[in-house]
Amino acid sequence: MSRLTHVGSGPYAPPAAARELTALSADGARLHVEVHGPDGAPAVVLAHGWTCSTAFWAAQIRDLSADHRVIAYDQRGHGRTPASPACSTEALADDLEAVLTATLGPGEQAVIAGHSMGGMTVMAAATRPAFRAHAAAVLLCSTGSSRLVAESTVLPLRPGRLRTWLTGRILGSRAPLGPVTPLARRILRYGTMGPASAPDMVEACARIVHACPRAVRHSWSHVLDRLDLDDGVRQLRVPVGIVAGADDRLTPPVHARAIAAALPHCVGVTELPGVGHMTPVEAPGQVTRRIRDLAAAHIHAAPAEESA
Repeated sequence: MSRLTHVGSGPYAPPAAARELTALSADGARLHVEVHGPDGAPAVVLAHGWTCSTAFWAAQIRDLSADHRVIAYDQRGHGRTPASPACSTEALADDLEAVLTATLGPGEQAVIAGHSMGGMTVMAAATRPAFRAHAAAVLLCSTGSSRLVAESTVLPLRPGRLRTWLTGRILGSRAPLGPVTPLARRILRYGTMGPASAPDMVEACARIVHACPRAVRHSWSHVLDRLDLDDGVRQLRVPVGIVAGADDRLTPPVHARAIAAALPHCVGVTELPGVGHMTPVEAPGQVTRRIRDLAAAHIHAAPAEESA
């Protein structure tokens, strides 16, 4: 994705990477990966959500890369990673494994943060060898493990079959989003952001979401519609923190509470008033602080190699 589609200045402008690389997934898919910050610093891996890209983490990358090595990658069909016919939770897990293997050394651990579909990626990868070898702790932001369409409150209707059907039709629409207009911003703000979201936040999210190809958006919507990662939550054996927006219509806080109850080692749920689904953009400081806290508490220096 061209940087011209992104915000050009301010906290939501994507910073230039220290280096870029391509990670090869299990089926040969080529994943765009960016590495920011100093070599040897504590590592953080960022997995973005549906219709987003590495640009979504701009605020976190800018702050954390001062003293962390920040690794961000584009999911299949998003950002600068080419689309693939393989859209599934297995593919999400394969891709995260590939990124971890390509960017982290043997025994090196990282905090892995996932927003929305990025959080689902983490749950899908919970039993994978590379995940278990490299994950020191996890932050799940604005995500759910199942019943995403049924629990969504995007439509102001009573829960039930009609709301679920209509929500599925809207989220799975093939319609193009078109240019970022004032009406488009209002629609996106209503559906994905909270009342406290400032205009620059809305603009950043709109530019990122509207840049996602509609075929990619449609394909991944089917995966989200059928999602069932409840067992993956129970398999997350590392410390897991959760951040949720109190006004999230896409993954309401009921998901965060259910995940917290099922986790073997939950280290806290942060529910942010006035914040919607786009927590890393709407509440950048709080999300960054939770990542920092997890890194400080759970990333330990690898033991020095014995001299020959």
